[in-house]
Amino acid sequence: MTVHLPDECGCIDSAVCRQMPCAGKISELAEFFKNLSDPTRLAILCMLTHGDKCVCDIAETLGATQSNVSHQLRILKQSKLVKSTRDGKSVIYSLEDGHIRDVMETGLEHLMESL
Repeated sequence: MTVHLPDECGCIDSAVCRQMPCAGKISELAEFFKNLSDPTRLAILCMLTHGDKCVCDIAETLGATQSNVSHQLRILKQSKLVKSTRDGKSVIYSLEDGHIRDVMETGLEHLMESL
């Protein structure tokens, strides 16, 4: 299916098109949501909404290997969803900023509405 994005659509409703993000931003937004589509990554983000954690704590809580958690954290970090700081030999992960917490909380609120 071909989707005509605002930069290329020749839109009938130009007022709506002017308010829409450009094609590049829409693609970035799609990538943002793609990075949220993995259950393990979502579980990690949910954990981090409650505070900073090291890989070993995340792995233990999720019942996953440290290798798998590290792989998912690498994706989250490359996507600018989490950040890391070094504390001695440990690396501590936290949410990149409050917007990520807002997205997680809003998503959960939305799901709870239908119950």
